Amino acid sequence: MSDDLFEPWEKLIPIEMLGRRLEVPENNVLLRQLQHVAPDIAWGRYCWNAECRYCEVTIRDAEGREFGALACRLKATAGMQIVKAAPEIKYNCSAALKAAPEAE
Repeated sequence: MSDDLFEPWEKLIPIEMLGRRLEVPENNVLLRQLQHVAPDIAWGRYCWNAECRYCEVTIRDAEGREFGALACRLKATAGMQIVKAAPEIKYNCSAALKAAPEAE
């Protein structure tokens, strides 16, 4: 995969997605970060500009509150927990999630 798809980054950060631990590049929107571990994102029906809603996710914060977000607009931070994902994201990330270790 071409590195010119990503915003500049220096390290991978851990996030939790659907109970699995993933390492994604810092300083990128979540959809692009997921593309790092799941190249099939490139074949998804995403518009990348917040109109299609195929990249909806639900995030749980440190206090246990959940809120919706769009992966094309949100930059993941270390330790972020994604507890729900739109079917398109689940489908495109299925191989990466199966290969990833369970979150602790």
